[in-house]
Amino acid sequence: MSAADPSFLEVSSLSSTIGFAELTRRPPAAVFDDVIGQQAAIEELTLAVAAARGEAGAPAAAMTHAWLFTGPPGSGRSIAARAFAAALECEYGGCGQCNHCRTVLSGTHGDVRTVIPEGLSISTGEMREVVQLASRRPATARFQIVLIEDADRLTEGASNALLKVVEEPPPNTVFLLCAPSTHPDDVSVTIRSRCRVLALRTPSPASIAEVLVRRDGIDPEMAQWAASVCAGHVGRARRLATDEQAREERRRILAVPAALRTMSDVFAEAGELWASASGEASTMSERRDSAELEELKTALGAGGTGKGAVGAARGTAGVVKQLERRQKSRATRTQRDVLDRALGDLSGFYRDVIAHSLGSTAPLMNPDIAAEIEVASSRLGSVGALQRLDAVLACREAIAVNVKPQIALEAMMMTLFAGPVRSA
Repeated sequence: MSAADPSFLEVSSLSSTIGFAELTRRPPAAVFDDVIGQQAAIEELTLAVAAARGEAGAPAAAMTHAWLFTGPPGSGRSIAARAFAAALECEYGGCGQCNHCRTVLSGTHGDVRTVIPEGLSISTGEMREVVQLASRRPATARFQIVLIEDADRLTEGASNALLKVVEEPPPNTVFLLCAPSTHPDDVSVTIRSRCRVLALRTPSPASIAEVLVRRDGIDPEMAQWAASVCAGHVGRARRLATDEQAREERRRILAVPAALRTMSDVFAEAGELWASASGEASTMSERRDSAELEELKTALGAGGTGKGAVGAARGTAGVVKQLERRQKSRATRTQRDVLDRALGDLSGFYRDVIAHSLGSTAPLMNPDIAAEIEVASSRLGSVGALQRLDAVLACREAIAVNVKPQIALEAMMMTLFAGPVRSA
């Protein structure tokens, strides 16, 4: 049912006269269709939208000016936040068809500012600029909305800049922050205390498979397989289901434990993993970087021959350097993201080995390699697998604090091969 349908308008007009208990029994707004396996969160957001619209029976306290969406990777934090933004701006509460819904969901709405860090962090200058824009009155919709997809990447200065405006928010401005958890390492306590926390959970394999088939037209059998091995990460499931290269990368990573037979294998596997991550990051960045650089130079008048063109070109060198630094930071982040995905696959493998060794009935994260997991379980046992899982997690932490990735990978591979070093 679209916003243009008379029946839709009739339902919308009735919403202000019927009780909210009746509203909550209606199907969720269309914009929430891709928020997978989060029924409790959708109900809370629906209540907030109704309160923002002044619908009968919806308590005013259900809506607030600052929200913090938390949940494990792949749970759909940013998808839920963007759907909520669309519902708030929509004249009909989230029809999914109107101009407001379409532009918010596509990231082009004039009153919704989205912050997606391209580098390793969100800088103070970037946040101040966003805060300044957010302080303006909405131009075309009900709210001015700021959506920060990776709020855990805010620097201390950026957090302070955001805190000032969250403490004293402008009228009709809403802040939607997304972060893995409410831990102080992810979001400062002062910001968290001023937000309403909405915790998302890992969606079930069945709900992930359903959306892959419905939304992306993926073969049901492939969708079920991808959903069963993605560890609850919807984006990862879609990539595995649609990209043969992604499936091959996963197979190669999961083969690493069995490939470590000699000391030379330790360095070979570490080098190959780092080279693969660097190559993938380079491929992803190269085309985008060159296009951005050419667009900037053209905008700054590169190639001009008129009076003053040479002086103008000299004056733009700093802007070009700034773009190149930002691109370098983005490439570093991409490398880390690729490595983190590989290390996530390895940690899932050792988690399965531990579960099998202890006789757990919990579903495996990698059910398609159950035979390899059984072999590793008989060789390592639960203690040996736990030690190796610790090594994988330690590698992730080391890379996060700027240890040279190849050194961190070699140290991890050594433990996967020989076990932890025992002190005398």
